Amino acid sequence: MSASPARRTALTVLRRVEEQGAYADRALHGDARDLDPRDRALAKRLVFGTVQRRATLDWIIAQHVDRRLEPQVRAALLLGLYQLLYTDVPPHAAVAESVELAKPSPGAKLVNAVLRKVQREGVQLPTDDTPEGAAIRHSHPAWLVTLWWDWLGAQETRALLAADNEPAELALRINPLAGVDVELEGRREDDALIIDGPLDVLAHPLYAAGAITPMSRASQRVARAVDPQAGERILDLCAAPGGKTTHLAALMGDEGEIVAVERHPRRAQALAAQAVRLHATSVRVQVADAKEITADALGGRFDRVLVDPPCSGLGTLRSHPDLRWRVTPESIEALRIEQEAIVAAARGALTPGGRLVYSTCTLSPREEIVAGEIVRTLPHRDKTDGFYIAVADGE
Repeated sequence: MSASPARRTALTVLRRVEEQGAYADRALHGDARDLDPRDRALAKRLVFGTVQRRATLDWIIAQHVDRRLEPQVRAALLLGLYQLLYTDVPPHAAVAESVELAKPSPGAKLVNAVLRKVQREGVQLPTDDTPEGAAIRHSHPAWLVTLWWDWLGAQETRALLAADNEPAELALRINPLAGVDVELEGRREDDALIIDGPLDVLAHPLYAAGAITPMSRASQRVARAVDPQAGERILDLCAAPGGKTTHLAALMGDEGEIVAVERHPRRAQALAAQAVRLHATSVRVQVADAKEITADALGGRFDRVLVDPPCSGLGTLRSHPDLRWRVTPESIEALRIEQEAIVAAARGALTPGGRLVYSTCTLSPREEIVAGEIVRTLPHRDKTDGFYIAVADGE
């Protein structure tokens, strides 16, 4: 017997994440490229789920194993435990294929023993009535659980932790600038279309036509908060990959000027390509550091400015399974310094009486640096990404 292509790929990707620090979604995009759609979907489910549940699975392994495991053996055991405990994969398949993944190492026998014991006896996880127990049960870093526990309260935090481990909804933005009718099954909410079943968005003809683009409902609230009007000058700082930029153009009917600032040349190039695909001719891409921009350098002040700076991304943990393990309190403080500098530059480019909108896709009070009219989304309440959006008037 040999393990299925999907599980072989999942093992490879998981090892790259664990041993090389690779991002799960990027590694999967490369390694799963040649799989058929069904196997690719299974590989993604196994990788994302195992990475999300890593703290819980590590805790379970520690209850059964008292020595360091070879990387391949450990990865195979993690995949097997995830399938046994969190999927509807038949137990015999989860055990047998995980053992195959561990071969030819002698550690395959240990994988078999641990999985069969868990299958037979189950597991008893800590309760989530304390931050420490919740961190293990819901597989989040202890520091983050404590942060949310103190900020949101115990009940809200438990609900948020549980929501983070659920699959993200598939939301599209319908783009009227394409002039194409979109006839897809789903639930409509403003420009958003929420798809219930599977859909290969990037391979769909409507994507190539610029009629649809993947974008969470929370992210779509940002451009609406800016409320751009036809004929205005809009500044979008840290604009790549361009979802909000092109949404602004659509809301303006593509009449006016949007200066989209991005400091990374390759990301700026991708942003320009995105604007072309989505028929946003009002967008002008400017390669520059958002902290250093001036109104004079950009041709004058702007009616509205959107600041969507680099952030910790803690509102997007369902879509980015390994992000929870990468963010640290220290990295948040470094981001805050950069965010403050970008906001200062943005205020200098805003016309008196104009509108400044600050948005982050995170749930981190240290990154809520702009006050004003606030919109906050929470995954467990709003069934979309966690966002902080602040609307402030210019001085």
